[in-house]
Amino acid sequence: MKENVKSITMNRKARHDYFIIESYEAGISLTGPEVKSLRNGRANLKDSYGRIEKEEAFLYSVHISAYDPAHQKEYNPTRTRKLLLHKSEIKKLSGRIKERGLTFVPLEMYFKRGKAKVTMALAKGKKVYDKRETLRKRAINKDMQRTLKDRK
Repeated sequence: MKENVKSITMNRKARHDYFIIESYEAGISLTGPEVKSLRNGRANLKDSYGRIEKEEAFLYSVHISAYDPAHQKEYNPTRTRKLLLHKSEIKKLSGRIKERGLTFVPLEMYFKRGKAKVTMALAKGKKVYDKRETLRKRAINKDMQRTLKDRK
């Protein structure tokens, strides 16, 4: 179990839409009011994605709501944020992302030892029939659990 970790938000749709191949923990470059807003749980990872440009990793379309007491003018809640990864991880990722069908998506955002972190995953998109198969398996497992519970 993760120790000293406070979850902020999860991207539930990512596990539904993608096969997760590999995951990475990355720091995020944020402003002070954004951190305060995250501590209040005001973030959304839906439709967000990562990209590697010029040997740097970036996170796009993450919605972090404005922190009202900060009175920020011209605040953009979906601005591009830099991911803090090691150079070796970035080089490895850039090579793998160039492969056909692989993408870089965020799975979860959390605080670890007071620092905002995001779990990024190297993922391959699911086809419609893969999604249906996953839902079918989940329903079967749920029925089996219900049956076993009724027998006891």
